[in-house]
Amino acid sequence: MIQILKVIFPLVAMFGMTAAVRGEIRSETIDYQIAGQPFRGYVSYDDAIEGKRPGVLVVHEWWGHNAYARKRADMLAELGYTAFALDMYGAGKLADHPDDAKKFMQATLADMNVATARFNEAMRLLQRQSTVDSGKIAAIGYCFGGGIVLQMARSGADLAGVVSFHGSLGTDTPAQPGTVKAEVLVMNGADDPFVSAEQIDAFKQEMQKAAVNYEFVNYPGVKHSFTNPEADAFGKRFDMPLVYNAEADQDSWSRMQAFLKRVFTKP
Repeated sequence: MIQILKVIFPLVAMFGMTAAVRGEIRSETIDYQIAGQPFRGYVSYDDAIEGKRPGVLVVHEWWGHNAYARKRADMLAELGYTAFALDMYGAGKLADHPDDAKKFMQATLADMNVATARFNEAMRLLQRQSTVDSGKIAAIGYCFGGGIVLQMARSGADLAGVVSFHGSLGTDTPAQPGTVKAEVLVMNGADDPFVSAEQIDAFKQEMQKAAVNYEFVNYPGVKHSFTNPEADAFGKRFDMPLVYNAEADQDSWSRMQAFLKRVFTKP
């Protein structure tokens, strides 16, 4: 069982963020436990909206639960959703070097039952928020997080939709007909060296065989981590093919907005 402790964000937020309340957007940290291990998430919502609204989970990049994931949660709150940037690694496990990021990621993916339990507990936590319509939940993810939300869709998680931004596509447990409940939207950089043409073909065949309602967007000339403005700095620092692309970032966010509006208004 999750033990939850809510702490309202002060104006000078933890993790170096600046304003915790911007206009009608309110943000909170949520400290919780899974199997005795501490985790720290971040919920954001517009308190000017009355009543319940859909909830969206945000799954972080391989660096861990950082300011970028929280920024996207705030952006979703501005769209009228309650967003929860969850923690897949555990409190305090935030990487600033690829070696640490790889270690945290591999430890999480070593047992998909553990990874699934962490995602599901975060989803239940979001559903319990007073501002959330518990029957309308979606998930978005970036890089590592993109792969996670796709895997949760494959597992049959009760999600209206999932959106992957420059996420991994491969899996050892492909989607099966009749299992996937979520609609799927994938945004990928066509020049991303971490995603091969063979993986793209295999993913599309998997979705088609499982009769999944999906869309795959491949941005020409775009590389990995194209939505993160800090990608260029990370790429230069660690000699990695990470490149921000403003046009693809804006287009993918616009496509996500249309996707979420559609899946949340389906009868």
